[in-house]
Amino acid sequence: MTSSTGGTTLEPRNASITYPGGLRARWRWSGSGRSDAVFALSEAGGALVDLGTRVSATPDELCRAELRLEGPRGAWTARFASTIHDDPRAVYWDTVGQLVVAYGFHTFGLDADTGSPAWEHRSATPIIGLFGSSRLDHVIVQAELETFAIEADGQVAWRIAHTDVVTAAELVGGRLVLTGYDGQLNAIDPVTGRSAG
Repeated sequence: MTSSTGGTTLEPRNASITYPGGLRARWRWSGSGRSDAVFALSEAGGALVDLGTRVSATPDELCRAELRLEGPRGAWTARFASTIHDDPRAVYWDTVGQLVVAYGFHTFGLDADTGSPAWEHRSATPIIGLFGSSRLDHVIVQAELETFAIEADGQVAWRIAHTDVVTAAELVGGRLVLTGYDGQLNAIDPVTGRSAG
């Protein structure tokens, strides 16, 4: 699509994801100032929760994302904002019934049945990974310079500051494996946050 000024207008990105428990999610997101395009295909029915104002008083000037979640107990829609271009990510935390969403610098714990926010956390650097497991009493939020373990009420169970920028993170074999900007690997026990070297 070409704009009247001759530039290219990017269409919003779309993704459909199925989470455990029969939850079906449809994501739509785009760059800054494109909220009209992101919300053009919003579906009616169920609650609409706009969390954009938790990020900025003028969220539609930022990057926006919309999540439509449908499950056995109904449907709801949540909207998010980010000060940086990012892909939204989410994990279903079945033991507490929350869908945990990370977008930009913010992470939200949402009631999976209603979309109501249970908690919110802001990182000082962009979030690059989000991990949950039934073996953990928390979710792990991986930002570029910090790792956070967040409990179901939003409290930080433990936190690690990193001296090198983390470029990748994976939960593998019971360890959180971080790759630094220099290529070095660092293994962390995801339960305690201690080195699992």
